Amino acid sequence: MKSKLILTVAFLCAASMGRAQLSLQEQTLSDPDNTPLPVHPVPTERQVLWNETEFYAFFHYGMNTYTNLEWGNGDEDEATFAPTAAPNPKQWLESVKAAGMKGGIAVVKHHDGFCLWPTETTDHCVTNAGNTYGQETNIPRDFGEAARELGMKYGFYVSPWDRNSYYYGEDNYVTDVFLKQCAELAQYGEDQFEMWFDGANGGDGYYGGRNTTVTVDQSIYYDVPNLRDSIHKVCPNCVLWGQGGEARWIGNEQGYAGETNWAMVDRGVSAGQTGAENGWIWQAGESDAKISDSGWFWHSGESVKTAERLFQMYLETVGRNSTLILNCAPDKSGSLPTATVNVLAELGSLLTARLGDDANLAKSATIEVSETRSAGANRDYKAENMLDGDSATYWAANDGTTTAAITLSWDEEQTLRYVLMQEFIRLGQRVKGFSIQISSDGENWTTMATGITQTTIGYKRIIPLNGSTSSSYGSGYKAKYLRVNITDARGCPVLSNLSVY
Repeated sequence: MKSKLILTVAFLCAASMGRAQLSLQEQTLSDPDNTPLPVHPVPTERQVLWNETEFYAFFHYGMNTYTNLEWGNGDEDEATFAPTAAPNPKQWLESVKAAGMKGGIAVVKHHDGFCLWPTETTDHCVTNAGNTYGQETNIPRDFGEAARELGMKYGFYVSPWDRNSYYYGEDNYVTDVFLKQCAELAQYGEDQFEMWFDGANGGDGYYGGRNTTVTVDQSIYYDVPNLRDSIHKVCPNCVLWGQGGEARWIGNEQGYAGETNWAMVDRGVSAGQTGAENGWIWQAGESDAKISDSGWFWHSGESVKTAERLFQMYLETVGRNSTLILNCAPDKSGSLPTATVNVLAELGSLLTARLGDDANLAKSATIEVSETRSAGANRDYKAENMLDGDSATYWAANDGTTTAAITLSWDEEQTLRYVLMQEFIRLGQRVKGFSIQISSDGENWTTMATGITQTTIGYKRIIPLNGSTSSSYGSGYKAKYLRVNITDARGCPVLSNLSVY
């Protein structure tokens, strides 16, 4: 009894002291901004920044420029690399910037193993080039410096396959050659946005005089997890394409993606032009295509595509939730040919006139939506967010809503040709069905672009109202109203941009 009494007194004393120390605490809500729940998977920040690049250039230049080959065997005499002038990466980037591109990727090592910088990993490099212009070449250094000066993004293509290296196929090739080359390239700028690894891996070659065929299992041979972590430590916003697994090949080299195109895939399953609606990995598509009618490297007598054809490719890639990397090959002087420069400038004029900010008719429209999500403490979800030109703001519907209507109206009749939409992809890709209608009176509606599959939006979708990308500009359609009907979605719709041209 005595021990029970002591315990009781001790408990009451402790409780009394606890009450004396209690203070009121303000409740903190878990989501004060009422942010829509993400629909997984979602992109990393580096993948979002990569997607925002949208349209950028490829520059295939190297030993093949002087051997007239596409795939060198690796047994080329280093002296064959002899530019007729100092290679000029700044001219490359200035030319593609005029076309509306935001950056570029320079090929600095192709399958022949010849490196366009002075590397410690091989003698098959510019150090042993055939003239002073070649020996003083350092494409990673000059390309990175030019990009920073021009305010453009940049990155490098380095071939994992090396038909010159005696060690290719052995473990020490990966550790002592390939990974070291990637590490050297990473040192040319921590602000690189993409490192490009070709899918061609293994086959016949010179291989340091072995002249044999080497087969590797590319899924494990290149030690990609270590490669990816090593590059990200130096270049935190650098997406590793191909072998790196952070962006996928769209599935062709012709400049088009699927009209239905998800940014998600399943590991080990070919996703190509369409992605996978229920894929569990975020791996948006990149479409690689050529500006010329010839190969990836420059060849005498080649001709370039017209600006109209390139505009069509833009609509069928950037306008279908893919990025477009357009190859523009420098010639033997180390500069882009005049014909290439001219058509790039013409393309830039077309993009500005047809899809430029000044041509956006939505900025003068009144916008209405079928419903709007309640604002949070620091963020609202009003319809006008789709028209403000700010990618960080967005309109959102309520949880559980998978359909919605967005209507634009003008006081005067407008001539309409294109509709551009963007989802706020940081919260995942959602829309899987929509339609577009126009009206002159707000009561009688005509459904447009019926020949185009209107399923996915993703980072960006551009719909020509006449239903054609090959003859997309046309005379347009007169209307005072335009309505986007979202007919199905994986979660509540979340749009950051709605533009009309």
